[in-house]
Amino acid sequence: MVMTEQDKRIPVTLLTGFLGAGKTTLLNHLIRDPNAGRIAVIMNEFGDIGLDHDLIEETTEETVLLQSGCLCCAILGDLAKTFEDLIAKRDAGQVHFDRVVIETSGIADPAPIVHTLTTDYQIAQAFRLDGVVTLVDAATGMGTLNQQFEAVQQVAMADTLILSKADLTDGFDLSRLEKRLEGLNATAPRVRADHGRVPVGTLFGLSALREGVAAPEVDRWLGLSQEMAQPDPLAGLSSFAAAATPPATLAFGASAPATHDHRIISASIAVTDPIAANVFDFWLDSLIALKGQNILRMKGILHVEGLQYPIVFHGVQHIFDAPVPLKSWSGTDTTSRVVVIARDMEEADLKASLDMLLMNPKAEVAPPDLPVGMMVDTLELPF
Repeated sequence: MVMTEQDKRIPVTLLTGFLGAGKTTLLNHLIRDPNAGRIAVIMNEFGDIGLDHDLIEETTEETVLLQSGCLCCAILGDLAKTFEDLIAKRDAGQVHFDRVVIETSGIADPAPIVHTLTTDYQIAQAFRLDGVVTLVDAATGMGTLNQQFEAVQQVAMADTLILSKADLTDGFDLSRLEKRLEGLNATAPRVRADHGRVPVGTLFGLSALREGVAAPEVDRWLGLSQEMAQPDPLAGLSSFAAAATPPATLAFGASAPATHDHRIISASIAVTDPIAANVFDFWLDSLIALKGQNILRMKGILHVEGLQYPIVFHGVQHIFDAPVPLKSWSGTDTTSRVVVIARDMEEADLKASLDMLLMNPKAEVAPPDLPVGMMVDTLELPF
């Protein structure tokens, strides 16, 4: 289901971050902020959230009502049941809320939660995923990323990264951490929290690639992807621009400790000429069918043959919003750029697969078990 300007479904923000990153502190400030509106906070257990006692107005077995008009509830067996219960209580006039924030446990992989939010039919009727916010402890973040792959995945899936405890961190160490975060997720803006506080606008309304998308936002992440993939002087021999940014694990020199970062790629693919719509659709469909579970996030701006305006698209795992024509685009560059954040894949394979299809637009992708000689015009994509 695609979000539009008339979409009346309730926005859902997924708040992730490893143990001790500061999610509880952020939530306490958020609940006090009158600009945040009425929020329903979903958590694993009441005991996990550590709400300030002066915020609590009334407590029941399943719900905590707060003086600000917000409420908190625990997950009831599974996420779908929790959302069903929230809607039932709202329709009965027992609770009132304008948006939902899901606070995950510190070690949670956000991918299954995002999958549930975007594929469960009942949930999607009333709720929409607004964005993923990941908190990173600036003081301990480097060590956590070294030791915990779940923390790496949380960073890779984020729409926005919040750096907590930045005021307690040495400037050099903070710069190294931010460089590493950029290597894992270059398109997610990084916001430094001020004693656990951040502007509400940095947490909500994060799905910029929607109906009415503005060119400045595309310019922002497009500029980042251009830094990741600078044009190659020999690009005429291939459809791709060469990546200029080294892997994140090499960013700190040969003495850097072994990390989990190599399992996450933040790849930027640049195609210098307009693309045939059927070729790109075929590539994307094949990628989703074969490696959809490995795609954490993908966004892009495409210059399609025969279209007046470029189009932008955005996907999480195998769920993609409808492409949106960027009618406010005033640039003259016709280079298409696709940013892919994925796990356990190779950037070179992603680039080579699209390159193969661009050079063989009428070919079909060969099934893995295809007998030799059964089809003559097929491609075996490298991923």
